[in-house]
Amino acid sequence: MSGAECTVAAVIDGAIGRITLNRPERMNAVTVALASELAAALHDLGRRRDLNVIVLRGSGGNFCAGGDFDEVEQLRAQGPAALKFLFTEFRRACDTIAEIDVPVVAAVDGVAAAGGFELMQAADIVLVSDTARIADNHIRFGMIPGGGSTARLPRLVGRQQALALLLSGDRLSGGEAVTRGLAYRSCPATDFEHEVDTFVRELAGRSRQAVVSIKRLVGTGLAGSLDAALTSETDAVVRHIIGSGASGTAAFDSREVRS
Repeated sequence: MSGAECTVAAVIDGAIGRITLNRPERMNAVTVALASELAAALHDLGRRRDLNVIVLRGSGGNFCAGGDFDEVEQLRAQGPAALKFLFTEFRRACDTIAEIDVPVVAAVDGVAAAGGFELMQAADIVLVSDTARIADNHIRFGMIPGGGSTARLPRLVGRQQALALLLSGDRLSGGEAVTRGLAYRSCPATDFEHEVDTFVRELAGRSRQAVVSIKRLVGTGLAGSLDAALTSETDAVVRHIIGSGASGTAAFDSREVRS
């Protein structure tokens, strides 16, 4: 990334792409620049065929505290078009996660609030620290979500839980996020870095074709009917076995279960 301030850092580590929100002094709050750079980083790494997974995290001990209040005020003074651009750029970054082939794993520690919580919702897999502080706290400031919470959150946790979280502004711990289906695994803060690294390195070693196919099937399956999803899966597994030479019986090998 170029420019006076690099708000997003992207590096390649073997088959892992690593993206870091890089505004630690502002708890990685979202600006137009950060949203645009994040979308570009996701797109650039997502089109690389040598990567199996992308890890997204924040710097300075926090994931993301939401929108940058000072910039929001500046954009509001400039008018609706300028303000809307912030939210459309952030949406573009979140949408890019679903569009790229490989899974995006959000490693969430510290604060993930408002837009940070919404970015976490957009990730394919979320790993959280037990001590993470997670909330859509827009309501506490008389605001409404603008980064996807009213759309994604009900699809993740159901109408009842989503409305309660959005209207209360309640804060969740890492463990509570797992219980509600917002994260896959919660780890003690002392083990968080090791657990994240172990998880993503294991995923990086998987068959890329299988990883990409599974992400695509889940995404398209959720967008359509169950019948269509099952048909797509049947067609995909036949193509995969024929095309890759993978053994059809390997999936049912009991040795993996016993080990």
